[in-house]
Amino acid sequence: MERALWVGGLVIVFAGLLFLMFMGWRNRARRQVDAIGELPTVPAELGAQLLEPTTGLYLGSTIAPSWQDRIAVGDLGFRATAELTRFERGILLERDGAAAIWIPRESISAVRTERGHAGKVMTENGVLVIRWKLPTGTEIDTGFRGDDKTVYPAWVAAQPSTTTGEDEA
Repeated sequence: MERALWVGGLVIVFAGLLFLMFMGWRNRARRQVDAIGELPTVPAELGAQLLEPTTGLYLGSTIAPSWQDRIAVGDLGFRATAELTRFERGILLERDGAAAIWIPRESISAVRTERGHAGKVMTENGVLVIRWKLPTGTEIDTGFRGDDKTVYPAWVAAQPSTTTGEDEA
C-alpha cells in the first residue's frame, strides 16, 4: 500500500510539472503575439529558383538576437522535418505537419551558420540561421539543420550582406 501511494504521488507531481510547462508555453505565446503578428503569405509567383531544395530539420524561430528565446506563437516554435528552397523573391521553408514559412527577400538581413539555435546545440557551423524582419518590425532568427551541410556555403554566399559566426552559442 505504501508503494502505491508513492507511485500515485509521483504521478501527480509529474502531471503537475507537465501542466506548469504547458502554462508557461501558453503565457510566452500570449506575451509574444503582438510582436510576431501575421506572417507573410507565400506569393503565387516565387520567381526563378536560385538554389536547389535542401532537406533537413526546422529547429524553430527565435526573437533576435537571442538564440534561445524561442517563439511560442502559432507553430513557429515546434520542430519539423522541412525543405528549404531559395527563389528570386525569397526563401520558402516547407514544413511537414505545419504551415509553410515564406521569408521575403527584402526582409532578410543575414544568412549565416551557427553552432546552436532554439535550444539545439550542434557542432561548429552546424545550423543555418536566417535573420529576417517580420511585418511588425520584429527581427527573428529561423534555424534549419540541413541533412547535407555542404550546401551551407552556397546559402550564405547567396545573401549579399551576411555574417558568419555572429551570436554564436
